[in-house]
Amino acid sequence: AVQDGIASGDTAAHGSHIALIRQIGEKFLAADPAVWSNPQNSQAVVIYLLSGGAPQIVRKLPRDKMNVDERLFNGALAYVEGRQEEAREQLKDVKPRTLSSGLGGQVALVQGALFARVEASLAIERLDDARLLLPGTLVEEAALRREILLVGQAEDFEKFEFLTLAYLRHYRNSIYAGDFWQRFSTGLTQSSLALDERRFARIAALLEQIDRGSRLKLYLVIARAAMVRGHLAVTRLAGERVLTLSADASADRERAHFFRGAARALADEYDGGLAELKAVDRSKLPERDLPLFNATVQLALDVRKPLPGESATATDKPPVTPARLDLASSTATLARAQKQLRELELFTRDRRP
Repeated sequence: AVQDGIASGDTAAHGSHIALIRQIGEKFLAADPAVWSNPQNSQAVVIYLLSGGAPQIVRKLPRDKMNVDERLFNGALAYVEGRQEEAREQLKDVKPRTLSSGLGGQVALVQGALFARVEASLAIERLDDARLLLPGTLVEEAALRREILLVGQAEDFEKFEFLTLAYLRHYRNSIYAGDFWQRFSTGLTQSSLALDERRFARIAALLEQIDRGSRLKLYLVIARAAMVRGHLAVTRLAGERVLTLSADASADRERAHFFRGAARALADEYDGGLAELKAVDRSKLPERDLPLFNATVQLALDVRKPLPGESATATDKPPVTPARLDLASSTATLARAQKQLRELELFTRDRRP
């Protein structure tokens, strides 16, 4: 009940959780050693450990009286004591769905944490188990928080969206909601999930659930990442969102004009985009954006630079309209521009403090 209170945002429950865990530990120590022959009681020790219980308390209990799978007991103890390699070895073959739901859900959550970095697909599978075995509890809340980052890294947008909406429906007021949104942001911006123009509206709908300031920062990250990777349509869409969220004459507003202007100039609104770029107040851009901004402006200017050897007179004359336009030269120019932007991003990234 205390953990359920934490999941629903009850700060008092969060404060009483440590005291309750301490009381349970004291009762364990005071219990008749014979009680541990009951499998349910021995499993309760494992659940106690995985719920934040003290390993030093468990080590004082009569181990020879415990009636519980050795792998579960030793794995749980290794996990809470920080011996992750040993915990993985002990718990890797345990199937959570073969256990009681209370124990199985806790074990599945721990497996998800243990295998997140070494075997992400298994971690996702175990976190799914945790959610299914203990729905509506702090275990499901924690599983959603952990899984959102993994599915983002796996580029699974459908599941990323599903997990986000599930968290919003049940746990948006959780004590740990801030951690969820941090993982959400990382999963979204360190992948290609937000770079597909066709799903931008769905991304925007998810971001509407976040506070205005965080939403603005995320759109800026998306706009920059999209521009560097050549997704000009998304660059423009994200830039326009920033324009609606940022204050007049702010640094964020100038960055928004930078991104939108670049997308316009390098796509299908050359004159308007170049004018927008030239109007940007460079002094308000962050230092890390300046090399990128300068390179972008130069690339935009180069788009209409006369070809080598072409006379000024020739460029002044209106071109003969061909029967069919050959866009090969323009396409090649855009490809080179996008390549140079990516290379510049890597160059400046290596030199950031």
